[in-house]
Amino acid sequence: MQESNGLLFTLVTAYALIIAIGGWLVLDSRRRQSFQQQLERFGVNLAQTFAGAGNSFGQGAQRTRGRFYKAFGTVSRTLESHKWQLLLAVLILVVPVAASLLLQPSRALRAYDDFPQNGDPVILALLRGEQLSPPPPLPPEAFVTREVEAVRQNLAGASREWMLLDADFRQRLLTVFHLMAQKGYAMALLEGYRSPERQSYLASLGSSVTNAGAYQSFHQYGLAADSAFIRGGKLVISEKDPWAMEGYRLYGEYAESVGLVWGGRWKMMDFGHVELRKAGTINRKHGN
Repeated sequence: MQESNGLLFTLVTAYALIIAIGGWLVLDSRRRQSFQQQLERFGVNLAQTFAGAGNSFGQGAQRTRGRFYKAFGTVSRTLESHKWQLLLAVLILVVPVAASLLLQPSRALRAYDDFPQNGDPVILALLRGEQLSPPPPLPPEAFVTREVEAVRQNLAGASREWMLLDADFRQRLLTVFHLMAQKGYAMALLEGYRSPERQSYLASLGSSVTNAGAYQSFHQYGLAADSAFIRGGKLVISEKDPWAMEGYRLYGEYAESVGLVWGGRWKMMDFGHVELRKAGTINRKHGN
């Protein structure tokens, strides 16, 4: 951050110097005319230098040096004779900027929107390091038991294929699963990618299931997933179970720490739902 501030200060100072010199030259007619004459003389000297380039090398080199020294010397003397006015103008412009840079609290540059901005170092290391593998899948019958059907229907036709998920989203979700396992919560993917046809079917069941039609959910783009917990080899989905509710709380914290959106914060709460919102994917307030 200090290096960034130093570069910014240098750029602002250079800009202020240009403004100061420009103002000093433009606002005073006498100085403006004098500077214009100096530029004209400089142009004439420069033209004469190139015009005489065909002469002998030794004489041409001497004349070239002499004319350049004369032209730049004129400008240098002019600036030297007004150095205090220039210094005052620069200070007036630079001091407020320098004070604001030095006195503002130090803070890091803003990260990209789709990457965690305040993540735990362990979480960030997992995201940038080893590519995690999906957990072993539960048998299909685990998703159609009486207990599961009581709280979540239509899971028999849901896709739980991890490789159909967006690669970035998949790695973030697996990171959350890994962290949850360290807290004693084994997790299972209930549904990941969802076809447009299945999305339309679920939407036809009413708002208690989903408000999103086809291509209005991040599921269609492999950027959303619904998950639940495993206890004693069985799925635990309902948040009415205190153990599960505590798990969902942790799940939401970890999901948000890796840059995911957690459905537990929505008006129609969906504790097991997370998604990765990528700009331009869909134009909806909430995927589901």
